[in-house]
This record gives sequence, structure tokens and C-alpha cells, in this order.
Amino acid sequence: MFATQKLASQALEAVLGGHTLTDALTRIWRAEPDLRPQQRGAIQDLCYGTLRHFGLLDSTLKQLLNKPLHESALKALLLVCLYQLQFTRAAPYSVVDHAVKVASHTGTGMGKGLVNAILRNFLRQRDDLLNQARTTPYGKWSHQQWWIDAMREAWPQQWENILTANNTHPPLTLRVNQRRGSVAQSMAALQEAGLEARALDDTAIQLRHPVGVDRIPGFFEGLVSVQDWGAQQAARLLDVAPGMRVLDACSAPGGKTGHLLELADLELTAVDADAQRLSRVADNLKRLGLNATLLTGDAGKPADWWDGKLFDRILADVPCSATGVARRHPDIKWLRRSADIVQFAQQQAAMLDALWALVAPGGKLLYATCSVFPAENAVQAAAFAARTPDALRLPVTLESATDGQLLPNPEHDGFYYALFAKHTG
Repeated sequence: MFATQKLASQALEAVLGGHTLTDALTRIWRAEPDLRPQQRGAIQDLCYGTLRHFGLLDSTLKQLLNKPLHESALKALLLVCLYQLQFTRAAPYSVVDHAVKVASHTGTGMGKGLVNAILRNFLRQRDDLLNQARTTPYGKWSHQQWWIDAMREAWPQQWENILTANNTHPPLTLRVNQRRGSVAQSMAALQEAGLEARALDDTAIQLRHPVGVDRIPGFFEGLVSVQDWGAQQAARLLDVAPGMRVLDACSAPGGKTGHLLELADLELTAVDADAQRLSRVADNLKRLGLNATLLTGDAGKPADWWDGKLFDRILADVPCSATGVARRHPDIKWLRRSADIVQFAQQQAAMLDALWALVAPGGKLLYATCSVFPAENAVQAAAFAARTPDALRLPVTLESATDGQLLPNPEHDGFYYALFAKHTG
């Protein structure tokens, strides 16, 4: 547990310093190449859990401190340990004992007594401390106040459910490759492997308990892919047919790219600004046995990579706040700022205008985000339709969606879709 606490605390400290959790963990994996898979999993669990419940834990810690704790490494350690004591089955004495040992190697090494006292006081006063922490929105919902206020304003009936969903574990959903199998066949394979699952529709299967891909039958053979049910709707809404020329803008990591090619034989171009992330698209397509033209480039500046031939279909899966997938990336809740929403909206509008010029007459463009903020979604789509005379807004019909907006729930994350067709005249 010593190494787990220590490394999880280091990752959390990096996130509190402004780094993404993905970057923080990547640095640790590189620095500690001998970590076993079980150790990596334990470190990830502590980081993800602490960030999901950060508001509650931080509010609790503040009550236990006589004065603000400025040593960031010790603060991160205490938050991780509070998460262990409240949300895991780890033995309290073991958590405290190892935390004291980690503290002796953290910062100045003078925090052993403080860590011991804080954690033991928490165990003695747990209920009172947690109840008091939950009296504030920050402690109750574990979101920044601006985010809570924005959700209440945008979704007055659903805001509490959205925030609650953001603090839960995300579901693990599979997409069945219909070129090579069926839901019934995959369900049978999962049952034989001892994995409980249920079919959500004719291509999606949700596992009762998430597992690593090494335990999922047919994954490495390309029979199934891991993809949220909400994300699976993009390829369906784009309505592709064999022979179409299709652009997947901002394509990494390639889940939607693969799905489009599973649906039909296409002349598909996948573009992404990040060459390293684009390599993940290549890996996904290789696993599925599918092919596409991969180009490194800014989707908002097609003059740098476009060959001049119009596309029948464009998937504009634009950069966004990713607030609809906060439960998969809980660091987003603490790294995102309200000003970011405005900046993303400006970038999205410019990208929409640039990509629309690439749509052939009679073709379609699907605007997609994994956001729950109207400024990036309904407001953005309405503004585009208003300033684009040859864009016909088409209805988006999805179960549990409101005007193309899927809100996070037990079956899927938060996504938004708006579909436009280009007039032929």
C-alpha cells in the first residue's frame, strides 16, 4: 500500500497543479516501469475516486486543519487517505500506518505527526465531519460552484441527476462489429466467460461490472470494441452508405471512425491535429481489420490537408469542454474553468464554418460534442443554422435525448448531436 499511496498522491498533486490526470499517470508509468498491472489499477482507482469526491474530501480536510496546509504533497496524501478511509475497504489501521510512512518521505519529511493526527481525528469524528461538509454545494456535489450554477440554470429539472451521475463509475459498453458477428453471439461469449451483461440495442452490450479488455471475448480479434452507447449514436445518425466519401474530423482515438467503416464500405478520411493520438486511430483500425486515409491536420484549417474533393458525409466531432464525460475523466471537474466554455464555443463555430464548405450538395454534416453546456450545443447549432442559408437542420431522434442532447445516466455519458443537410440548389 505504501507505493500505491505515494504514487497516487503524486498524481493527485500534479492534477491540483494543473496537469491532466492522464498526463500525471503517464509520467508515473514512465518513471516506474516495473509496476505490476494490479498496482497500476490500484493507483488509478485511488486517483479517480479521490477526484470524483474531491469537494467532499477537501471540505472535510479543511475542518480537520487548524490552519491552511500549504505543502501540496501532504495535502494530496491526506485527500487520498481520506478517500481510502471513507470509500474503500482498506483497513483503517493500515491506511494510517502507511500514510505516516509516506509522509516521512514527502516534502520536508516533517508531516508524520500531522498526517497521523488528521487521519485518526477523521476516524473519530467521521459522521459529524462528513455531514458538515455536505452542508455546502461544493461538499455535497463535488463540483466547482460555477459548474453547479451553470447546470442549475441550463437544466433546472435534471441538474441534480447530472451532477450525481458525474460522481459515479461510468458503465462499460461494447459495440458489436456487425460485419463479423451479432449481439446474440457476443452475449453468448460473454456468458461463457462468466461476465454478466445486457443488450442495449442491436449493436450495444453493457457489462454489469467493468473489466479489462483482456477479459472481453473477441476484443483483440476485432469482434467488439469498447464504446459508450451515447458515442455509438454518431455513426448511425450520419446515415452512411457504401461508396460514400466521408470525413471524420477530429477523429482520435478512432471509435467513431471504426464504427462508420463497420457500417459500410466507405472512402473515409480521418483527420486529427495530434499525430500521436492519430496513431491510436491506426491501432483501432488495425485491430478491426479496416482501412482509412489518416491525415494529421487541423480540421478547422482544411486548406492545409484537403484534396479539394467534396465529402458526402462529415462527422464534426469537435473539441469541447468534455463535461458530458466527467465521470470518465474526473479531473475535468477541477481543471475546467467557466471561461473555457466561451473559448470552446468560438473554436467550434469557426470549425463548423470551415468544414461546411467541404460538404457536397445534398450531403450531411453531423455536429457532435461530449458536452452538456448549451453554449457548445443547442446554442451553437442554432447559431450555425441561422448564419448558414444552405444548411437545413434535420431532426435528431434518440431515445432519452432532448433536442439532440443526451444527459449522463446509468446507460450512457453526455453527448450532443445536431444534423445538417446541404441544399442542392
